[in-house]
Amino acid sequence: MPAIEPSCKLKAEVHFVNRNKVKEVTPAQIIKVLEMDFVERSIEEELMSQEDMLFLTKVREGIKQKQDGHFEMPLPFKKEKPELSNNKICAEHRLKCLEQRLRKDERYYKDYVAFMQDIIQKGDAEKVPEAELHNQPAWYIPHHGIYHPQKPHKIRVVFDASAKFQNTSLNEHLLSGPDLTNTLVGVLCRFRKGQVAIMCDIERMFHQFHVATQDQDYLRFLWWEDGNMEKPPAVFRMRVHLFGAASSPGCANFGLKHLADQGKSKFSQATVKFIQRNFYVDDGLLNVNLEEEALQIVREARELCDTAKLHLHKFISNSEKVIAIIPKEECAAGATELDLALGEPKMERALGVHWCVTSDIFCFRVVIKNNPFTRRGVLSTVASIFDPLGFVAPFILVGKRILQKMCQEKLDWDEPLPQDLKPEWEAWLRDLQNLSTIKISRCYVPSTFNQVQQYELHSFSDASVSGYGVCSYLRTVTKSGEVHCTLVMGKARVAPTKVNDSKTGAFSGSGSYKNS
Repeated sequence: MPAIEPSCKLKAEVHFVNRNKVKEVTPAQIIKVLEMDFVERSIEEELMSQEDMLFLTKVREGIKQKQDGHFEMPLPFKKEKPELSNNKICAEHRLKCLEQRLRKDERYYKDYVAFMQDIIQKGDAEKVPEAELHNQPAWYIPHHGIYHPQKPHKIRVVFDASAKFQNTSLNEHLLSGPDLTNTLVGVLCRFRKGQVAIMCDIERMFHQFHVATQDQDYLRFLWWEDGNMEKPPAVFRMRVHLFGAASSPGCANFGLKHLADQGKSKFSQATVKFIQRNFYVDDGLLNVNLEEEALQIVREARELCDTAKLHLHKFISNSEKVIAIIPKEECAAGATELDLALGEPKMERALGVHWCVTSDIFCFRVVIKNNPFTRRGVLSTVASIFDPLGFVAPFILVGKRILQKMCQEKLDWDEPLPQDLKPEWEAWLRDLQNLSTIKISRCYVPSTFNQVQQYELHSFSDASVSGYGVCSYLRTVTKSGEVHCTLVMGKARVAPTKVNDSKTGAFSGSGSYKNS
């Protein structure tokens, strides 16, 4: 879908209704409001704080590519290298607590040791040489392991850079930088433009960006060699940007965009744009209309990322032709040509949204937990529905309205649901199961629409004393006169609890944009 710019030929019919006064809103004003909700501008165009500008200055001046290909960046401190007190005693205390759990949980112990051995073998961490143990300044970071709910068999060790010692922590001295992450909504919306869809991710993204040698002693930690807890713990240090440091997301996102800038002279604009705009942290979502174009972008993207030791893997696509040329070991589980040819539903999570690859639709998987009928339980259930594009916003609004009523009655978090709200909540829970029947086409336009003459974006909004919402549809018209409409996005909010009706009236309207 072509981008809608102020220079396009637009037709807008939008009115704000306030009592007897009618005010016409211009297309430029509408676009300005939309840009406030979906800001995806370049770094230079953003209004940044002094700290954000300092972050960019430090990483731009400090980034360099090592001989092995990895990008190296300094830790972006707020000031010069801070003189931190020796907090080894704090790390030792946390390690003793960790040891107790490791001894009680055999599975946790095996997974933890395997993770630590892996990062040491890969060179992400190293044992501090005897001659450098007394280097100053130095800082010791406690660590712990967590399991992701979606990946219960895979542990991730998180380094707690927020741990305090003498009223300070490493994170308090680090700049987080501007938000360089592409917006979730933006990446998902672009993922719906073309017929051929591909998804992949960057393996261990944070750990592929190295920390400057002079800053590595700020990333020390204690661990037992070979996981042998019968021996005294040794001193190690991370050589890469790690999970838990406030600066790591900014550094990793900056490094990825820096890589794309470097590739402008050697690779196609489509490939560079894919790396720049279609990654949400380490997840890449690509879509084009032609399989040949998809193959070229995949090939070039892998080649470009390889120059910086970034490994693209876990490829999945709705195109058998695309999957067929990607090495099997680089594909996601069950993504081979044979698996897709069987015609069985292949479900993937596209940035948290369920994508059925074989039928190329978005859908909802509903798991109703046995939460108590309390304010806490209602909030947990309503918040468990992940719907960033607002496909089921009207339904979720009903649940939010029930929660708002509980707040208005000032119920405690664990106080039972009032009898007057219980039937309404039970009815909503019964309807919740029906979300699994909702199917939304991933692609905006059917594959049979070859000669599109016109795209029209139609937006509708309305409000009441209970809530207000907006939705946008894309209307596609072919040269032969065929018409197709698809939901692009919806949003809904509960109405404010305090409304001054004497000064404001209802807001309602609809609008359309045409781009020929």
